[in-house]
Amino acid sequence: MIKPLIWLLPVFYFVRKEKLGLTSLGITTKNLFPAIYLSLALGVTFAIEGAIINFIKYKGVDFSANIGNFWVALGLSSVTAISEEVAFRGYFFSRVWRVVANEWKANLITSLVWAAIHIPIGIFWWELDFAGTVGYLIIILTFGMGSAFVFARTKNVFSSVLLHVLWEMPIVLFR
Repeated sequence: MIKPLIWLLPVFYFVRKEKLGLTSLGITTKNLFPAIYLSLALGVTFAIEGAIINFIKYKGVDFSANIGNFWVALGLSSVTAISEEVAFRGYFFSRVWRVVANEWKANLITSLVWAAIHIPIGIFWWELDFAGTVGYLIIILTFGMGSAFVFARTKNVFSSVLLHVLWEMPIVLFR
């Protein structure tokens, strides 16, 4: 529960300082159904990607979930997704996009930062070797670009949150 504090408190502070509303973060009901459809379509791809992460981590396929309770896992996955997506896509990506005035440059910049922040998880938490870390970096970068892509199309952070949950649940469930 520390993650929401780390990511969201600074975001909400800066949004308030900028005198912008929550809609500047993509927190809106506009484009909700397109956000859901696009996220579900791309989410299948990222669910497969999540299974690949597990394959890299465990050097094989292991479906013995070690989560205790499905609803707790879903809740933690959702809180993580909300925290990270509001911070990265809602705030960081949208601000970088406005500054560089090019969606793909903003996507690449923010996705590289997204991947860099996640590398320590692969190295220190999952204890990946060099090849595993490189593979993980590629997967994380791909997810970051996909999440920014759906956010850019819908201007609704729910699309990125749903995509994140769909991507993360195979990681949580299939271990």
